[in-house]
Amino acid sequence: MSGIYLHIPFCKQACHYCDFHFSTSMKKKDEMVFALVKELVMRAGEFKNEIIETIYLGGGTPSVLEIPELKLLIDTVYQNYNVAEHPEITLEANPDDLSNNKILQLCKNRINRLSIGIQSFFENDLKMMNRAHNAEEAKACLAEATKYFDNISIDLIYGIPGMSNDQWRQNIETALSFGVPHISSYALTVEPKTALKKLIQTGKIVEPNDEVAQEQFVILVETLQTNGFIHYELSNFGKPNYFSKNNSSYWLGKKYLGIGPSAHSYNGVSRSWNVANNSLYLKSIQEDQLPNEVEILSINDRYNEYIMTGLRTIWGVDLQHIETEFGTATLTYLKKQAQKFLDDGLLVIDDTILKTTTKGKFLTDGIASDLFLLNLE
Repeated sequence: MSGIYLHIPFCKQACHYCDFHFSTSMKKKDEMVFALVKELVMRAGEFKNEIIETIYLGGGTPSVLEIPELKLLIDTVYQNYNVAEHPEITLEANPDDLSNNKILQLCKNRINRLSIGIQSFFENDLKMMNRAHNAEEAKACLAEATKYFDNISIDLIYGIPGMSNDQWRQNIETALSFGVPHISSYALTVEPKTALKKLIQTGKIVEPNDEVAQEQFVILVETLQTNGFIHYELSNFGKPNYFSKNNSSYWLGKKYLGIGPSAHSYNGVSRSWNVANNSLYLKSIQEDQLPNEVEILSINDRYNEYIMTGLRTIWGVDLQHIETEFGTATLTYLKKQAQKFLDDGLLVIDDTILKTTTKGKFLTDGIASDLFLLNLE
């Protein structure tokens, strides 16, 4: 089973924290849609023996597209690829795009899952992050979307400067009140070259506090688990049968095809990525050239990626798989590197599966980096 990711590189406005590839100019939107269609057709041969289980429209803000544009992209996948009988088809959306009429139109198409970028239900937080929607729009779109879509995920951000633990609890409780079966939640991260970085440097916004973020992460985990959610990946929580199939495929090392500017692809042996420039992408596609670079993954790369993705999930790192795929010496190295984390109660070995403990979850990425292979002889 494989997946297709379509990157829609347009947003109404730039969120202060975002470092994804997008443009706030819609001038080339029509041209871009047809280029995405053409790339899908051009690359169909890469997945001719694959069954497409997930189609994910991300960005950017895919919900800025009109219904006919979304339909054209999805229909092109069906016309050129072998799509599973019941695929997961996800649309990332912002609340300000989800009018009652838009939601009604969406539910009549093949899209069967919405991932809605709520981030916070507090007006001050949304203004600080420069979100395009307000708190009332967030609540109104969820009230309407839950009438028509069973499978809805929402994004929430914690560790926002000025957000108290009580306010964070209110955010979670508000989300739960709508009965959504999936929540993705991330700490506010200050990325280089973002507006947020500049605002912090100029003293207009206080830098996020790691200790507060860790406290709010613990609150998140405890509250959602109490309410029947499974913490199946570091930043993702789902009710049974509502895990994101698209994201799970990535963490489990399945193949995926990335379409659009800046989109990444993976086939188990190599990784490729398209140019992160709309004009260069369009020019290349118009000239029947794929605008991508390809990297053949070394044994080190494959091992490190498996460690990183495995530790982030409930499925963990299979020690038998490490030995079979990478050799006994690598398994010995991993056990040696992991020992200090096992002693500190941050990792545990359950049967043959290496996992983070509750105590270690927030530190997952740092732990994983200590287990990486730098040189394999």
